[in-house]
Amino acid sequence: MPPPISSPPPQFSPTAGGRAARAGGVGLLSLIAATFFMVSGGPYGLEDVLQRSGYSAAILVLIFTPLVWSLPVALLVGELGAALPQEGGYYAWVARALGPFWGFQEAWLSLAASVFDMAIYPTLFILYLGRLWPAATQGHNNIVIGSAVIAACAIWNIAGAKAVGGGSVLLAVALLGPFALLTVVGLTRHSLAAAAAPAQVDVLGGVMIAMWNYMGWDNASTIAGEVKNPQRTYPLGMLGALAVIIASYIVPIVALRHSGIDVSHWSTGSWVEAGRSLGGNALALGVVAGGMICGVGMFNALVLSYSRVPLAMAEAGYLPGAFARITRRSRAPWVSIVACAVAWAACLVLNFERLVLIDVLVYGAALMLEFVALAVLRVKEPGLHRPFRIPGGLPVAIALGLGPLAMLVLAFVRGREEPVTGLTPIHLALWIAGAGVALYFVARNGAKLKAHS
Repeated sequence: MPPPISSPPPQFSPTAGGRAARAGGVGLLSLIAATFFMVSGGPYGLEDVLQRSGYSAAILVLIFTPLVWSLPVALLVGELGAALPQEGGYYAWVARALGPFWGFQEAWLSLAASVFDMAIYPTLFILYLGRLWPAATQGHNNIVIGSAVIAACAIWNIAGAKAVGGGSVLLAVALLGPFALLTVVGLTRHSLAAAAAPAQVDVLGGVMIAMWNYMGWDNASTIAGEVKNPQRTYPLGMLGALAVIIASYIVPIVALRHSGIDVSHWSTGSWVEAGRSLGGNALALGVVAGGMICGVGMFNALVLSYSRVPLAMAEAGYLPGAFARITRRSRAPWVSIVACAVAWAACLVLNFERLVLIDVLVYGAALMLEFVALAVLRVKEPGLHRPFRIPGGLPVAIALGLGPLAMLVLAFVRGREEPVTGLTPIHLALWIAGAGVALYFVARNGAKLKAHS
């Protein structure tokens, strides 16, 4: 029987981590690879940044954005992930720091953001598959293929976190291989022509897309109970993944610029044409395969992350106990995985391009709660064992959230210009946040009735 909702959040110890941690666990290399896919998945998806901003501005955007948007989050995850290595990650942090109401809002906002986020990755798989088989994007084929990708990743996740983490290492190598070759050819080949600048530079639009390409660091926190030696692994894993992601973005773009390829008319999938220009059909085919791997790898890693949130909420009494059921062998929350997969499959019909902005706004609201939790825990629990501690004391912990907050303000400015089905992303984000408040009271009353039964 779960504790009454009025009881304080459970106290977590550094050795906590639950049942799955004893199943073998995720090591440093696997955590870096899984985080790479939770956040990035390689240069795929950067085509619109290049098209909107041009080479010079795109490189500056891709260097500036992680310093202001990603590094603070990586440091936050490094500190709280090491101090509180608990299943549910950011949900557990916020609930412990701010209480059950805000913990529920954190979980709700994260899961709501996943609705808009998770439909993107099967779509990316389909867009690159369409370069080989055009029928993949026609009629209902995209929904059938996308559903098959979701089902395959759900089965893979039911095999356990260790299987996903180890598979992510292999997928990352396969994905980045064609780009390594493209980079070498691009840097050693004489310029094809002078790279054309976009007719109208849209740096803010490029920043919004870059924010999406650099977000998701806290997703790695939800599997803390399944990470080996999390006190050491999380800080190293976050910094290692950040270095890999920045390099995987910047280096191929520098190579493209050196080769003189025109990106002023690029769109999703144009990396294939770059591969064909530099290395012929063989390299183009490798880039297509990499794009498909990117879609599978990112979706697969994010299933690992998001499916642990309903598990943690069920254990706290906010969701039916069925969501806490795990497999005997892999210790994976199979009911949560299946339920999330069904919800994401239902969203495959959504238009992705403008909904990226909604994803950023909703995710950003959850992220701000995590920064508040970081500061509050510094005050409430100064004696909490923190194997990795962000230097600088409480003022630095507070200031760390100002960069991401400023980026979200830019997203709000942009959101006024991008209506979706008659509403702006800001309005949709506010409706989602309001729904979370209502759902909390429904869930709380249900948990009270269950506790007294």
